[in-house]
Amino acid sequence: MNGDHADPPGRRAASGCGRLGLLPIGWALALTIVVALLMLTGATLIGGALLGFREIKREPRVSAGTLFDLLKVSFALVAGAGGLVALVMAYRRQRLAEYAHELDQSKEDRERSRVFNERFSSAAGQLGHEQAAVRLAGVYAMAGLADDWQAHRQTCIDVLCAYLRMPYPPAPADTSPEYIGWLHSREVRHTVIRVITAHLRDDAVVSWCGHDFDFTGTVFDGGDFTHARFTGGTVIFERAKFSSGEVAFHDASFAGGVVGFWAAEFQGGRVYFPDATFSGGTVSFEEAKFVAGLVCFDRAKFVGGRVHFRAAEFVGGEVNFLDIMDWSRPPEFDPDQPPAGVLITHHPGTA
Repeated sequence: MNGDHADPPGRRAASGCGRLGLLPIGWALALTIVVALLMLTGATLIGGALLGFREIKREPRVSAGTLFDLLKVSFALVAGAGGLVALVMAYRRQRLAEYAHELDQSKEDRERSRVFNERFSSAAGQLGHEQAAVRLAGVYAMAGLADDWQAHRQTCIDVLCAYLRMPYPPAPADTSPEYIGWLHSREVRHTVIRVITAHLRDDAVVSWCGHDFDFTGTVFDGGDFTHARFTGGTVIFERAKFSSGEVAFHDASFAGGVVGFWAAEFQGGRVYFPDATFSGGTVSFEEAKFVAGLVCFDRAKFVGGRVHFRAAEFVGGEVNFLDIMDWSRPPEFDPDQPPAGVLITHHPGTA
């Protein structure tokens, strides 16, 4: 026997009585009747004292009327006692029913937690599999679990981000035997980015906005954050390397929280922020290093929040703010004027 069998109803009820602080039913009824009799006696004595009764008149014979009155009083006492017993029993049934419901709810919560943990272990195992197809299935399994498991959604997101932070070698020669495997790994990584972005859009069935995303040290050779809404939480691109390909933040919205590109390296490729809106929170490129490639804020709107490039290095490549649609709160540079390699033009009619 494994000990998982259900307790008999009597034992379960007895256990519930003990945990709820309820007396056994016999003691409870006896105590209730004694208390009721004491209260009745006390009320009678107090009432007699208030009305000036000194003693009870004794009669050798009981008249029919007196007997009838005694019977009415007896029936009233019996009915009152019965009602009192029924009230006590109803109260106990209610308390025991609530206790049973709490037990069932606790059991359901434990079962749900067990299922979620099993799903988590399965998805994590798939993400670590050597075959790319299994890893792809793991990405969607972990994302689905994040949607269902609100209490640990952040943990599931952390696992997906950790996958992107794993070592990622440069692309081998297309004639190399490792090239196909590298392409498969690249597809899995880009799928993670697409899944995350899909949950940061306005039309997401389950939104992940407000959660934290840690891409520290991640190598990006492409990725699409188009229409993502960064409206809370912290998104970290610290020491991330944008090495090749195209990373797009097209029509992205930065309206709260912190997005940090601290010490990120833009080594090549293209990073686009076209039509992005910066209206709140902080977007920091502090100590970022621009070596090659293109970082473009074409038609972006800087209407609030803070975007700054403090202590950033502009070694090569190009950072442009062309045809800016709104310059109400422009980015901050160090020194105050943007250095060489940073191109700025305003859209006609903007601040």
